[in-house]
Amino acid sequence: MKSRKEIDAYGEIEISASAYWGPQTERARRLFAIGSERLPVDVIHSFGAQKAAAAQANLSLGLLPERLATVIIRAALEMRDGAFNDQFPIGVWQTGSGTQTNMNANEVIANRANELLGEPLGNRSPIHPNDHVNLGQSSNDTFPTIMHVCAIRAVFGVLAPAMAVLQSALAEQAVEFRDHVKLGMTHLQDALPVTLGSEFYTWEKQVASSWVALEFHTVSLCELPQGGTASGSGINSHSDFAGLVADGLGAFVGRPLRASPTPSQFMASHDAFVGLCGALNVLATALLKICNDIRLLTSSLGGSPSMSLPDEGLSSSIMPAKRNATVCEAVIQVCLRVIGNSAAVIAANSASTLQLNTTKPLILNEVLNSVYLLADAQRVLASGCIKGLQANRDRLRLALDRSPVLGAVLAPVIGYDAAAHLTREASTKELSMRDVIVREGAMSVADYDAYLAQALDPNRLSKHNSTAVPSPLRPVAANNSK
Repeated sequence: MKSRKEIDAYGEIEISASAYWGPQTERARRLFAIGSERLPVDVIHSFGAQKAAAAQANLSLGLLPERLATVIIRAALEMRDGAFNDQFPIGVWQTGSGTQTNMNANEVIANRANELLGEPLGNRSPIHPNDHVNLGQSSNDTFPTIMHVCAIRAVFGVLAPAMAVLQSALAEQAVEFRDHVKLGMTHLQDALPVTLGSEFYTWEKQVASSWVALEFHTVSLCELPQGGTASGSGINSHSDFAGLVADGLGAFVGRPLRASPTPSQFMASHDAFVGLCGALNVLATALLKICNDIRLLTSSLGGSPSMSLPDEGLSSSIMPAKRNATVCEAVIQVCLRVIGNSAAVIAANSASTLQLNTTKPLILNEVLNSVYLLADAQRVLASGCIKGLQANRDRLRLALDRSPVLGAVLAPVIGYDAAAHLTREASTKELSMRDVIVREGAMSVADYDAYLAQALDPNRLSKHNSTAVPSPLRPVAANNSK
């Protein structure tokens, strides 16, 4: 492999001849040989957008010559668009301020900009990675700015559309099954009847409510710490620099951003990410409930299931044609991972000290991992499970007719004590409530049938569930930036 030699303030080092990174990145690559995890590519793209916005700001402020700014911006935009995804060898496990990734971006952009000016790779002139690409910036304010940008893009551009897909699938099934009356279940025991559609409606509302929490916790992320430089004081950065960078990044994010009046707040700690993780946990626990409910409703406990799972072509390795809730089990594991990621973020934020939290790459990686997993999981849950669920209507009705819980439905007519007595009779002697009621003379067959038809009317049972009306909280209505 051909190599080149570069010299910086720390001496000479050998680098691959084709690499766009420089001495700082090469030293970090050799030093931080820990694991194989890499920060997501959107981090690289966001750095490209940030460096382009910074160069444009410095040009506007008269701090960077137009000749240099023009090629820096061009190189940075190439990075934003994915041209240098393979030029970031540094993993997640690096210094806690993200300095190595920031310098990686500085060096790649500087080398590419010099190349555009006709200079060979490794020439640190006329454009220098620190003096020009990193002008007015520190890793301590730049990396957390990238954290905010990446999180906003992930929530609105990746997670929201996936939530809309799941909500749509749940809403469609809520309408499809709105006339299917079934036994409710509390404490894992038979309870007063509900419609199968109402269960889907409840799930859909849980997802919609999760979006409200997520949207709320992105508000503070729209404030950027850029301009705080090393310790939050803004030394070595023009007073108008941060605002110009925020304006430039707003177009990339697709939402209005602003420079924080107190950048130290978002450098010294990352409370906003703890809040965002809490909202992600709301969604994760909602998905856990949905998946566990589906597993129960499609299980063969007590006889045939209330619903049938779609046939995705997968089966047991030993029991032919056995159909399991495989998609639900996969999503459950995703949700548990998200909850674990949240615990890591909470611990990382708790490690904040004085002017700087030094666990930034970990926090960013765990949050993005959670968002990407939840997005994929919801799409798979919608397409591979929810849309293909079939109701076993005869089974639902048979279970309802045979259940002693119908005594509770009749209590307003025959009284609580009589209902309790007849319910015990039906349960003990394994008779239907209809047979016991008629045999005991509590009601005539005609009165019994007429009363239950009214009490168990699907429209009556669904009065609190506007299953035909889409949720007004549907994420698809949010800014779906890319």
